[in-house]
Parts: sequence; structure tokens; C-alpha cells
Amino acid sequence: MDLGLAGRVYVLTGASGGLGFATAEQLVADGARVVISARAPERVAAAVDALGGPERAVGLTADLSDPETPQRLVTAARTQFGRLDGALISVGGPPRGTAAQVTDEQWRESFETVVLGSVRAARTVAAALTDGGAIGLVLSTSARGPVPGLGISNGLRPGLAGVAKDIADEYGPRGVRVVGLLPGRIMTDRNRELFAATGDAERARAEAEASIPLRRIGEPAEFGRFAAFLLSPAAGYVTGITVPVDGGALRGL
Repeated sequence: MDLGLAGRVYVLTGASGGLGFATAEQLVADGARVVISARAPERVAAAVDALGGPERAVGLTADLSDPETPQRLVTAARTQFGRLDGALISVGGPPRGTAAQVTDEQWRESFETVVLGSVRAARTVAAALTDGGAIGLVLSTSARGPVPGLGISNGLRPGLAGVAKDIADEYGPRGVRVVGLLPGRIMTDRNRELFAATGDAERARAEAEASIPLRRIGEPAEFGRFAAFLLSPAAGYVTGITVPVDGGALRGL
């Protein structure tokens, strides 16, 4: 199946590893070019090399909490590759802890990045896109159901899912699509960290797998392939939805 990605250009935040990088890999494999960003310069450089170098990917050291970051990404895409067709907006997971345990400062810092940083990036990219453009926001299954021990995520992700729907409504008449992706247990550094934090990573993984209908943890490439599809012209009539990528773990219809 030809997704129509050849020659298209996407920006991806939080993409030096994990789900963002996995999506960038799939986009590049299908002929797209990418601008990736993350906070650690050495990881950004390594990711660009892994994606095929400057003919296929360029990288920026950037943080979504910086108001200048979204426009820098848009400008980099247009300067390096001459166009912009969409974005995958992803940020690192907020601190662990229940909603009652985390501090006011942790709430504020997480809001600045997870919510305000993502909203700023989405509206900046959306304003720069033309008919056929697409934006994906990487959220979490916590947008549909609370995840034990992740109080900040439980509090912020549902609101961001609502924002994605609102932006989809606003930019739909211009032919710009917006979707939310809800990854569940996928074997990224974030999930390794969460398993390790229990004190018995192997047991935690086994318990997580037992709760998933497919009985396994997902692979980043599985998320990346689906995200690339949603960003592609092949999904041109899909917008305003949040889609779980969780092996069937969420119980809602």
C-alpha cells in the first residue's frame, strides 16, 4: 500500500528515541523527510545519523517549554526541505506519583511542557499547513482511563485530548487533520523506567502483559507504523479522533 509519503516533510518533537523516533523511521522509510527535535544534543545527532543523515533528516536541540521551539521547527523544515506537511508532537512523560503526592511545582512544570508546549506546537504547525496537512499528538491511554501512580498524566492528558479535538474542528475546513494517539504499554525507555520503579521489573512486566488481551508489550515500530499511516494522505478522511495503540488494554468501546 502506497501511503503517499514520498517527498513529504514532517516535524517530530521528542524524537531522538522512543515513539517519536520510531515514527520518524517509518516516515523516512516511506520516502518522507523529517525534522526532529529533543533536548539532548548528542541524542539528536545520533538519531539524525540513524535516519540517514541530512538528506533525509535534520535535528534541532529544543524543548517544547520554550515558546520559540515550534516556529524554529517550522522554519527548519521549510529552509532545509522547502515545505511542511505535518507533525508528530510528543513530550516525555511527567513525573511518577499520585495526584495527591506530586508537588505544585511538578504540576506547573508538567503543564508547561505536556499541555502548553504541545498546544503551542500544534497551533503553530496547524497555522503553517495547507490542505492535506496532518498533526498527531502523542498522548497516553490515561486520556481514557487513569493509570495507577501517574497522577499528573491522568490529570493532563484528557484535557489535551479535548484540545486536539478542538483544533481539529477549527482547522478541518482548511483541510488540516488533527488526531490523538494513545499509546499503552510499549517497550520504550519510559516504560522500562516505570517497570524498574516497582522494584521488580520482571514481575511488573509480566503483570502488565497479563492485563493486555494480546498478552505482550508493544514494540515502538508498531506504534511508528500506525502513526505514519495517520499522518499520511492515505488517512485523508480521518480527523478529530483519539486512537489507542495498546494491544486492546483499554476496556471502553
